Amino acid sequence: MSDRNQFSRREFVAAGLAAGVMALGGGLFAAPKKDRGDEPEKIDWGGFKMGIQSYSMRGFKVEKAIEECKKLQLYYWESFKDHLPITTVPGEVAKEKELLKNNGITLLAYGVLSFDENETNARQYFDYAKAMGIETLSANPKKTEETFKLLDKLVEEYGVNIAIHNHGPGADYDKIDDVVKAIKDHHERIGACVDTGHYLRSSESPVEAIERLKGRVYGCHLKDVKDTKVFKILGEGDLDVLGCLKALKAQNYQHVLALEYEEHPENPVPDLEICLTNLRAALAKV
Repeated sequence: MSDRNQFSRREFVAAGLAAGVMALGGGLFAAPKKDRGDEPEKIDWGGFKMGIQSYSMRGFKVEKAIEECKKLQLYYWESFKDHLPITTVPGEVAKEKELLKNNGITLLAYGVLSFDENETNARQYFDYAKAMGIETLSANPKKTEETFKLLDKLVEEYGVNIAIHNHGPGADYDKIDDVVKAIKDHHERIGACVDTGHYLRSSESPVEAIERLKGRVYGCHLKDVKDTKVFKILGEGDLDVLGCLKALKAQNYQHVLALEYEEHPENPVPDLEICLTNLRAALAKV
């Protein structure tokens, strides 16, 4: 199928889904209010801090990624390294903070970062998080006693969460049990970033992951997969979107709910629009 035909299909599906959601009480992009000029109706995300893992827009420079997120009304970010490089230089930190502030973007999380027993490297990440006001670092920590002893110390000292990210078959934390065992007997700020798509790839239930890790879920990458292999638009794969939302709501989840989409990095926006339309349809049932 040509790129032109793919784009046309996505546009057609988006239009149909948007019409369906509007019939339920409002479309993804509501009509402008007459008394507020061209400002669109604010989207109701059901009390969630709805945002994005900026890796989804890795094909865009940071300014373009932010511009598109504002159109989608995704004002909460988990950034990856290419959009906001880690730095401890005060002037560079100030520039990054100004860019986000001027565009109304709140940076709640960052990652995914690797940790081992090297305290110098770990402190660089925590120093950056503290300077930027980041509450959670999505992480892939080495499975050693020394690494977790260091993380226990740093999360207490900095007041920043570590969220262990599962990353599909063969990864250190591809199963729910891997994360449950890793955080057991460690600081309460060491928890999980539940990547729903990667749990599906590992034949694990994302809903079960959220429920078993209750109280320690500090991040969620909302991603869909079909048949454990193919990344899909949210709502078009095997993910129980409604079940995940209900499980998060049941534990009063207050961290970023980060939409993540792996496909079409050159321009994922049309597909992200469909993802969000499907998400709003699920939110209407929570």
